[in-house]
Parts: sequence; structure tokens; C-alpha cells
Amino acid sequence: MKTMREERKNGMRRWALLVMLLLSFLATGAIAAQAEPELATAERLRLGQRMYQEGILPSGEPMQAYVNGDVPVQGTSFTCVSCHLHSGIGSFEANIAASPVNGRILFQPRKPYIKGFEYVPAYHKYASHFPERPAYTDDTLAELITAGIDPTGRSVVKVMPRYDINDDDIAILIDYLKSLSDQLSPGVSDTEIKFATVIAGEVPEASVEAMITPLQFHISRKNSLALAYKNHPRMARMAYNMIGPEIAGKTFTLSRWLLKGAPDTWRAQLEEYYRAEPVFALLGGITDGDWEPVHRFCEDNRIPDLFPIVDYPVISSSDWYTLYFSRGIRQEGEAGARYLHSMYELFAGQPLVQITRDSRRGHALADGFHESWGNTGHPAVIDIILKEGEPLTPEQLQQIISEHKPAVLVIWDDEALLAAMDGLTVSKDSPKFILASGTYMGEGLWKIPEQLRDMLFVTYPYRLPQDEVRFDPTIKSVLQGKPLDTTDPRIIRQACIIGEVLDDALVKMRGEFYRDYFFDTIGMMADASFPLYERLSFGHGQRYASKGCYIVQLGKGVKPQLERLSEWVTH
Repeated sequence: MKTMREERKNGMRRWALLVMLLLSFLATGAIAAQAEPELATAERLRLGQRMYQEGILPSGEPMQAYVNGDVPVQGTSFTCVSCHLHSGIGSFEANIAASPVNGRILFQPRKPYIKGFEYVPAYHKYASHFPERPAYTDDTLAELITAGIDPTGRSVVKVMPRYDINDDDIAILIDYLKSLSDQLSPGVSDTEIKFATVIAGEVPEASVEAMITPLQFHISRKNSLALAYKNHPRMARMAYNMIGPEIAGKTFTLSRWLLKGAPDTWRAQLEEYYRAEPVFALLGGITDGDWEPVHRFCEDNRIPDLFPIVDYPVISSSDWYTLYFSRGIRQEGEAGARYLHSMYELFAGQPLVQITRDSRRGHALADGFHESWGNTGHPAVIDIILKEGEPLTPEQLQQIISEHKPAVLVIWDDEALLAAMDGLTVSKDSPKFILASGTYMGEGLWKIPEQLRDMLFVTYPYRLPQDEVRFDPTIKSVLQGKPLDTTDPRIIRQACIIGEVLDDALVKMRGEFYRDYFFDTIGMMADASFPLYERLSFGHGQRYASKGCYIVQLGKGVKPQLERLSEWVTH
């Protein structure tokens, strides 16, 4: 039998154990309470971003919106990002303005001018499009989103949808807007903006220099302006009025990030470069191989890459952070298929044969052709693959024609195809015409025998050479005395475009140096006349600027020109 003292001791032990358990529980709860907000904040921002960009509620259901006051539509068709863009800084096109919705600007009063920039024409024109208002609060912002009423009591339902969202979801969206474009991006300081360009793999030195020369020209010209801005009052006043002080006094730097070894090691090299020197954006970049590792690095780190010079861009409908000149080699195949579709009634019901060299370039052309041709609903093509290194002989080509009797023959091969066509006999089984790639043929394009020129149609993704000569003075000014024929004409023209687009975008950004706004601004640019491409067109969310290709023939005579058979066939 236990004594009173023993009972008391056991009771004290039990109480001590309970206290220890309670303290342990409270400590664990406190740790969880400290950790929970961080996780919750990240999740709230993710959910808010999905509402803003995709029109999807945290529940996974589409947001419900109303336009013109009471017309119901799904918010997935009228997303915030459609007008206010990725950065939230808003859009300004053809004098139609969508106001900024990032927290830094929303929660400040708005005046019909930007303080400190009252006399800068570009800044004044932009600010004058928006009426005055007091600073938003969480409550007045919620009323704007759900009822279409701004803090002054004005209705905006004629220009902005209103959304049926509950209070909890509104709070999530507002938290995201507060985080949107709230800190200037890495690589930007009060005095400079840092850029880099990537040279990936074994790229010929001449190709690298053809890219670097125009880029460095634009960097040096900007730095000369910054120097003059600091040292010459008259130049300072001119720069202030023309481009604004936020950009006039800044210098630019351009680093070269050289990637060596196997492509699967490039990501680690890129991460190391970026840790050592965070940059605002990548300019251009070049490789003879696969750009996928660089593309993915930019996507994961949200670093813009403006126009890498590559033949095989990453094809994606959702990635954002790399803007390509075009869809690359495959774009010629796509254009070829669309051109044949436009004249399908001439050979409907007759076979179409596609001969493809078993090479990366050949397969890219064939894949592009298959994708576009498959969308037409026409019967499938007959595919024949040529092994790498296996010559296409006249006998083989004649056998293919005799066996399949194609109305159209598509050959994705280099200039060796000309030798195979040399002995082509004309008969009732002969194809009406043959389609080939101008870039794959290379210099062979200018060697097409006269007797084949009426039959051979060629894809050509650039402006015709005789029309391109008007840009030669611009190119020569960038080369600064170097002969034009000593450099790669395609690469140097592409690099000139990069420099011109960069200059224009940074001025239009009005000191809002956010990476997303960099590409937002380029997306708002009007189409302009640039070297090389007949048309570069920009638009919100578009990742491939040149969307077209000509179908051409080589003209007659000893010094023939390319002759257009089509208009600019667009994707």
C-alpha cells in the first residue's frame, strides 16, 4: 500500500510530465506557426498569380466575369494579364491605355504627371492618359475588382470587366498585386544596367564576332551618351527631353558567358556565371547546337533572353522568357505546307511525296511540314527517308517518281539534290513542281541549272537580297570600316536588330526596369522595318517575331535574282 508521500511524489511526477508534454506541444506549435506563414505566403502568391494570369480561382474553377456591365463571361477569356501584362505596369498602345495594377503604383495617389519628369515629353504623354485618383486601399481595390468602381466613385465597367470573387479570394489576388513589380530587377543600379550574351559550344570565331560587333556598337554608343550627359549640360538637356534621366545617365555592360563541354553541363556553368554577376537580361546568344539548356535556365530564373541566334529554337506556347527571331528551320517546312494548301485544287487526289535527309535540319523541315499539313485535313504525305551520307541519285529519284507518281515532290536536302535532278526526264508521271529549302541548299540556291528553275520552288525565310541592299549603309556604320563581305551577313543583321530593339525598349520603359516589363514593352512595339526579315511583328505573349516565309524561284540569266511566287506566307 502506497504512503501519502509516495502518492504525492507520483502526482508531482505526473504533473511534471504533463507540463513537459504541454511545453513540447506549445514549442512545436510555435515552430509550426512560424513556418506556416512563409509556406502560406508562397502558396498565396502562386494562387494569386494563377488568378491574374489564367483567370483560375484557388478552387480550380474559372473566375466569373461580367463585361459591358452585365454580360457574363468566363474570366479565363478576360484575364488581368491580357491588358495589364505580366509586369502589371499596364499597356499603352495606339493611345489606348490600361493602367498599372502593381501594388507600388496602386497604393500611391495618381497625378496627371510623374513627379520629377513633368517636362519629359514621353513621360508626360503617358501620365496624361490616366485621371487623378487617391491611393487605393485593400477595400477600395476590392470594390474596383468586384463592382467596377474606383476610389473617386467613377465607374470603369465600360473598359474593365468586373469579377464575381469572394472576400478570401479577393485578398489572395490583392496580395499578389502588392508583390507584382515591387522591386527593380537584378542587374540594375542607379548608375548601370548589366547584360550578358551566351556563346554555347564550339561556335566559329567569325560567327561570334558577327554577333558581338553590333551588340558592342550599341553598348558603346549608349555609354558615350551617358558620359556626355554627365559632362556636357547641353547634351544633358537634350537627353533629358528625348529619353528621360532614368536611362540617359546609365552605362551598360555586356559580359560574355562562354559555355564549354557537353550541353548537360551548361546549366551549372550558367548558374555559376549568374551567381558571380547577376544581369538584367541576356542579349542574343549563339550556338550551333541545342539552345534548350539556356532557354530553360532563363525560364527558371525569369531572365529575359532577347533574340538568341539559333536554328532550332525551343517551340513552346507557354514559356515566356526567351524571344526568338522565328520558329527556326521548321518554319520553312510549315510555310511550304501552307503554300501547297493554298493551291491544293491543282493536284487534289494525287500523291504528295516528301523526301527527307536523315539529319537534324531535314527532320526539322519535315516536322514543320507535317504539323501544318496535318492541320489542313488533306491526305497524309508519303515519306521517304534518306540516310545520312547516302546520296540521292538521279536513278533513285526517277524510281521514286515512277513508283508513286507524285503531283508534288518535297525534298529536304542540301545542294546535292541538284545533281539528282539533273537527269530528270519530263513525262506524264513527272511532278508538277518540286519544293526545297533555300537555307538547306545554301549557296546551291544560286547554282540551280536554268532548265530546272521553272520546276524548283524554294522556301526563303528572309527579305529578298535585291530588296535588302537598302539596309547596307546601316550595317556598314555598325562595322565601322570593316568590309561587309568579311562577316556573316545573316548573323550581323540579326545582331543589329537586337541592338535596335534593346534601345527602343529601354527608352519606352520610362525607368520601370522590371524584367517582365522589358518583354511587355517589346510586345507593345509597332511593327518596324528591320534588316533581314520582311516583317518582324510583336504582340503580347508572342515569342516568335518573324512568322513568315517566301516561296521563290531563281530567275533566268547568268546573274539571276530570286523571284517571289508568293506573298509573305505567315504562320
